[in-house]
Order: sequence, then C-alpha cells, then structure tokens
Amino acid sequence: MQDFALTPTVATALFVLACLAGYQYRRTWVKEGPRWQLWVFGTVAGLSLAIVGFVPVTMSG
Repeated sequence: MQDFALTPTVATALFVLACLAGYQYRRTWVKEGPRWQLWVFGTVAGLSLAIVGFVPVTMSG
C-alpha cells in the first residue's frame, strides 16, 4: 500500500489547489456565472480534498 502514498509537498499542493478552486467556485456562484464552471471548480476542489483526505501522506521520499 506504500505505492499509494503522497509526499508532504504533493499533499500541500493539492490542498492549495482545492482552496483556489473552492474560492473560484464561490466567486462564480455569487456572480451567477455559467453552470459548467461551477461543475469544473467544484469537481476539482472535491477531488483534491478527497485525495488529501483518503490517501496517506508518507514522510519518506
């Protein structure tokens, strides 16, 4: 199961990506923008957080 572990750098990058996608989702939602953008940003944020939440982080590189 070690093959499916994230490094701390990758986990941090995914978390930052999720935060940025969530921020864009909210901006698009407030401006009542196109629904396809809501789906894209929401999916990116959700998948990123799911990966960070369910894939273990290893300290050895």
